[in-house]
Amino acid sequence: MKLIEISQVAKRSGVPASTLRFYEEKGLIESLGRRGLRRIYGQDVFGRLSLIGLGRMAGFSLDQIGAMFGTGPRAQIDRKLLSQKAVELGRTIRQLSALKNGLEHAAACPAPSHMECPSFQRLLKIAAARSGKSRSDRGRQRHV
Repeated sequence: MKLIEISQVAKRSGVPASTLRFYEEKGLIESLGRRGLRRIYGQDVFGRLSLIGLGRMAGFSLDQIGAMFGTGPRAQIDRKLLSQKAVELGRTIRQLSALKNGLEHAAACPAPSHMECPSFQRLLKIAAARSGKSRSDRGRQRHV
């Protein structure tokens, strides 16, 4: 097995060495030892880093990603968690798409001002409702 120093892993993966050390502290990757003061990794570190990157892109926390890795060399991906995240992403995509369409309409609206545009007024009401919900959710989280 070819061993790779941390600087080479960082260079080839685009993940800074400080992040690699942090991932190791979190148990997401594992060095195989040291060559002098430098950590060394096996080739499998690149697969792990790809899985971490994919998980981060999907919005999983590092703790969730770590739980999916489980113990041993194979990732034990929780299919139910993946399904829940897919539903969540679908909801976010729909919301962002509606927002995009509303903004495009407001940008081209023939009304004399945005405040006179019915579509823009609907966007403002939606934003106000979500803003109030977000504040109440944060308050609830603090008291849990």
